[in-house]
Amino acid sequence: MNEQRGATATRRAEAPARLPGHPYEPAAVRLAPPPLSAPDGGGRSVLEGAFGLLGAVERAGEAGLTRLAAECGLPKTTAYRLLEQMVELGVVERNRRGYRMGPRLFGLGQGWQPHPGLRAAAREPARRLARITGATVGVNVLREGRTFVLDWTVGETPAALGPLLDRVDWPWFTAAGKVLVAAAHPRITVGPVPATWRQECAEIRIRGVAFEREELTVGVCCLAVPLHGPSGVPVASLSVLTDPAHSLERLVGVTEQTARIIDAALRGR
Repeated sequence: MNEQRGATATRRAEAPARLPGHPYEPAAVRLAPPPLSAPDGGGRSVLEGAFGLLGAVERAGEAGLTRLAAECGLPKTTAYRLLEQMVELGVVERNRRGYRMGPRLFGLGQGWQPHPGLRAAAREPARRLARITGATVGVNVLREGRTFVLDWTVGETPAALGPLLDRVDWPWFTAAGKVLVAAAHPRITVGPVPATWRQECAEIRIRGVAFEREELTVGVCCLAVPLHGPSGVPVASLSVLTDPAHSLERLVGVTEQTARIIDAALRGR
């Protein structure tokens, strides 16, 4: 009898507790993963520490252990352990001057896209647009108040544009970002905006085109139009960059036509 009571108690201990209002379904039970250990002895997780170090490496371009640990508020021993683990994974690289971004992280980042099939849908139309116009064409998305370039298709690049091609993120107020902010307005927060933005936003929403004339870089002008997903909501923008000698207005029609081709591909047509 005692053995039977013991077995019953054991089964009860093993059975998961029922939540109020929820029937017990054994197949739906999932064990919660154990919490990640805190690398600094506090409330920060291993992932937070690792991503904090990655952010510090990205901002610095290249930095030594002491600087990275101090910037992230981590003990040097913890920072060293995390960085060396990321070196083994190819996420960061180590040299005599310190640590920098590694090739594996670059490869993973290149695979990111906000909508399935966006890169494939835009690739050939963007190349065709660059050949027709001689301009440099970008496919861009808006994330966390910044403009990110997914792909560049380089045309007859003006000298001022060359250094820009090494960057993948920009402030939101590029033409590529403004056309997406205007489409999402007022459901998106991008921080402080200029006094003229309300009027410019209204004009962009009416025309469906955003312009930027040497606002970020002298010698570079840009126009951008939205790219729409299957639901009709803008998921990215198509931008055309050229020099001030070329008329942006004359590039609007062919850019919009290219955007419609990409939209159709995103809809599966």
